[in-house]
Amino acid sequence: MANQTLRVLGRGLVMFVVTLIVVTVLWQGLLWAFHVNPYVGKGPLDIATHLFSGPQAAENRELLFGRLWVTLGHAFIGFAAGLVVALIAAMLFQLNRGIEHALMPLAMLLRSVPLVAMAPVITLVFGRDLWSVAVIGGIVVLFPALVNIVFGLRSASPQMLDLIQVYGGSGFTALRKVALPSSLPAFFAAVRISVPGALTGALLAEWLATSDGIGGGIGPAISQSKFPEVWASVVLVTAAALVLYNLMQVIEDVTLTRMGMHPLKNV
Repeated sequence: MANQTLRVLGRGLVMFVVTLIVVTVLWQGLLWAFHVNPYVGKGPLDIATHLFSGPQAAENRELLFGRLWVTLGHAFIGFAAGLVVALIAAMLFQLNRGIEHALMPLAMLLRSVPLVAMAPVITLVFGRDLWSVAVIGGIVVLFPALVNIVFGLRSASPQMLDLIQVYGGSGFTALRKVALPSSLPAFFAAVRISVPGALTGALLAEWLATSDGIGGGIGPAISQSKFPEVWASVVLVTAAALVLYNLMQVIEDVTLTRMGMHPLKNV
């Protein structure tokens, strides 16, 4: 089991490095292919200079990493809010189909209305603070997480569910002992999908509500033609999303491997 875990960790690290290389090559290649003006389009070397070797690199790092930490905090709030609501709703749907018929249209409505249009109303109702961050981020995370978790809960073995019922177990017992464990792959898939979604929600909330973090800083930087700062902000957010996504992937692989639910022949 220890060797399998190490192989999973090694594979995750290799995939992360490969992803970084591919993204960097595509970034520079697209700048060359479309002949983007160097004043506007900044490449990997420009961002490295801006953050690490330029005359104001220390000040730039302090500013941008400070904003990044704010954005990550906001993303965590939205991620937690959306995932918790999705998990509770999915369990309620599993226990009572009537609740699903009543609440699923609401989730569909939240998904179908553009969040940019809803954000001003959310800001007016909840204010320009963490409540708006939680609501906006939670809405971004909610629907894809809910769909994945519901699918996972309903993928439980019918024979095992029937066995719980034959022995007098309640619906909650079947949920706790059969449906929830069998839904772990779908739950982890929901977590991985929710990580970049939570960052998107955080950036949107900062842009429209709180005016801090990366999302609040990009607008003024664009208006002042601070293009290295704009590109560096995008790079930091993208790198954070890649790191968190791959971290969730490694946690998923290790957990499912230890539980015997991972396709080991592919590990």
